[in-house]
Amino acid sequence: MSDSNRTLHSEFIIVGLPGLQEHYIALFIFFLILFLAIIMGNLLILVLVALDHGLQTPMYFFLGNLSLLDILLTSTVIPKLLAVLLHHNNIISFSGCFIQMHFFIAFAAIEGFLVAAMSYDRYAAIVKPLHYNTLINTKVCLKMASTIWVLGVFAPLLSVVPASTLPFCGSNLILHIVCDYRTVMSLACGDVTVHVNFTLLMAMMSIYIPFLYVLWTYCRIIASVMKLKTVVSRKKAFSMCSSHVAVVFLYYVSSAVVYIGLRVESIPPDGRIFVGAVYYFLTPLLNPIIYWLRNEKIKAAAQRYFSLQSPHSVKSLSTLRH
Repeated sequence: MSDSNRTLHSEFIIVGLPGLQEHYIALFIFFLILFLAIIMGNLLILVLVALDHGLQTPMYFFLGNLSLLDILLTSTVIPKLLAVLLHHNNIISFSGCFIQMHFFIAFAAIEGFLVAAMSYDRYAAIVKPLHYNTLINTKVCLKMASTIWVLGVFAPLLSVVPASTLPFCGSNLILHIVCDYRTVMSLACGDVTVHVNFTLLMAMMSIYIPFLYVLWTYCRIIASVMKLKTVVSRKKAFSMCSSHVAVVFLYYVSSAVVYIGLRVESIPPDGRIFVGAVYYFLTPLLNPIIYWLRNEKIKAAAQRYFSLQSPHSVKSLSTLRH
């Protein structure tokens, strides 16, 4: 197409789930409940970590970061999705689309590295317990977290900024519920192979580097635990990792299922979009649930601060403190 015949777009239209339009009201209610549950669950984790002195340790510091990240990730996607489902506003500006794309990619990358940082904490606690306070302390945690957040926020600019400079002269319909990189790039004029391949390389690095590190730490953890002499000691060591193992399993298994599902040609477009949506919201929803159910310290802190215990036990706790 010649330059004179090109119509460059200044906005995009998020199509959402066109094959399920008759179910939009039900989907709106579903995603609204999901959004509120994610916000409340992760906000409660943040409040507990901030208030309870027993939770002000490196592991819960990273858990607080993970909860904050889950809130930001879902807040990047769900509000616009709810507007689309209500037929209120499915138009997103050119700049707004790439801003959403940037933060969505950034938060997804940060999550993988936070999971790896939490595995390092478990590795230090079990494999090198005598050096734990040296390897993991407040200064180290702050450095790790700040590095992860800064790299996670700025690294996607290497892909998103060049993409935003491309001309978009074909359709402006985004067949997704979010400004997904691959979907948006399919609307660009000309050959975008270099851009897509570079972004794919960046994505593989952000996925496989943390994944390989997590595997290495848990191989060391298992080897160390198996050297313990008693069954009780082994159970105690494994219980220290149980919540984190569940989060790691959920994160990587859901990622793998989505990656495979999005490439199965027999799945219709609406089905693939819905599979992607499950990934966007599944881990932010289940992360706090895992820690509420499997972590005794979180449950104890919730009982103290949200009055989930009997008046007698509250009175006893107050007496002990004084």
